Amino acid sequence: MDRYLISQLIPPFLFGVGLFSSISVTVDAAFDLMRKIVESGLPASTAAQVFLLRMPEFIVLAFPMSILLATLMTYSRLSSESELVALRGCGVSVYRIAITAVLMSFLVTILAFVFNDQVAPAAKYQSTQILEQALKSDKPSFKQENIFYPEYKTLRTKENGKEKKEKILSRLFYADKFDGKRMKGLTIIDRSTEGLNQIVVSESGEWNAKENIWDFYNGTSYLVGADRSYNNIFRFEHQKVELPRTPLSLAEQSRDYGEMNIAQALEQLELERLAGDEQKIRKLKVRIQQKFSVPFVCVVFGLVGSAMGTIPQRTGRGTSFGVSVMIIFTFYLFSSIASALGIAGVLSPFLAAWLPNFVGIAIGIFLLMRVAQR
Repeated sequence: MDRYLISQLIPPFLFGVGLFSSISVTVDAAFDLMRKIVESGLPASTAAQVFLLRMPEFIVLAFPMSILLATLMTYSRLSSESELVALRGCGVSVYRIAITAVLMSFLVTILAFVFNDQVAPAAKYQSTQILEQALKSDKPSFKQENIFYPEYKTLRTKENGKEKKEKILSRLFYADKFDGKRMKGLTIIDRSTEGLNQIVVSESGEWNAKENIWDFYNGTSYLVGADRSYNNIFRFEHQKVELPRTPLSLAEQSRDYGEMNIAQALEQLELERLAGDEQKIRKLKVRIQQKFSVPFVCVVFGLVGSAMGTIPQRTGRGTSFGVSVMIIFTFYLFSSIASALGIAGVLSPFLAAWLPNFVGIAIGIFLLMRVAQR
């Protein structure tokens, strides 16, 4: 029975992968590349290379959609032709019939996780680099202007007998430009030492990797006391300043969330924690959780599709495709809302990424129980 069911599931699954990934990449990438060929003179060979490198990103999204389509089409056909009735007449329960689709979904989940973490981010990043080199060969891959890096510290104070946490600015690093080697137009406000503030304005600065320190050139340092009076002002041609390397790491960081795997996203999370931007931290935490939750959608759709397919009915392939599109639209709309709530801080990053999956599993189990009681 398992071999028979899998043999029936694989053809529509492969059809769905080709269909959904082709539609997605055409809508998202193909039209944009065609516009760049016409308007910007992008070579057709480069456009084809970028198109192929973008495919893994959409194949990952097509995996769960294809599982849903395959389970709905296969189990609906078996139900309409009374094959499921025959299996149940032989003593096979609905749960046992659905297990085959769920187990296949688990295998696809593993494949989707590998694609989502190892293949798709690297391919997307490479496509971005190729596109930038083809259109603007003189554009560097690092952030060029307005490098802004704040550090915060938490103070514990008591108010009305209750302990209160207050986050205040500890250090601010700002640079006008970055040419890949030197920061230019630097302004540093250092409030990390209690009772003494320092302001450093420098023409340029670069990271000294040997000494793990910054070398600043042609600038002025101002020391401001607790009473807000200048304690000392001096000019310098070259001064070593003890600051973290984080501003340089941020300037060199050119990957967006979709171009990072889990390890790279965790490294970026550490940088964002040092900067103290809570919204960016929450957004990155949600994206990291989605690295795990998005492949697991295959299991959710496999369960829901097999449960809906086992309901006694007589539907064709067109109806199954229409139902699949409706479920996919509803699920991803719910996922987008949950993600937005997580980034806004209403939901925890874990719930923002996993809540749609939990709801989908609950619906699938409920439907299976309803069918089993008939």
